Amino acid sequence: DRVNAMQRLYVGGLSHSITQKDLKDRFGKFGDVQDVELRTRRDDEGVPYKTFGYININISDADLKKCLTVLNKSKWKGGTLQIETAKESFLHR
Repeated sequence: DRVNAMQRLYVGGLSHSITQKDLKDRFGKFGDVQDVELRTRRDDEGVPYKTFGYININISDADLKKCLTVLNKSKWKGGTLQIETAKESFLHR
């Protein structure tokens, strides 16, 4: 159960002020964060309405469960985190 594997996590519900470093620090408590992508969707006026990210993290199953239990649906910096493991098909589209 301690075997680490690369997981790709989708993280939604981020506040617009979140940085890659914030995500790295937050998730780094649970595993070894390799890569963080941050994306913001904007409306026609250029106002951000949705900020989300993808995190590649080297993590054991046990720590992943812990991470999801602790962080999913938690309030953070004005947003409510929504975390899912990104499906493989996601990566190849």
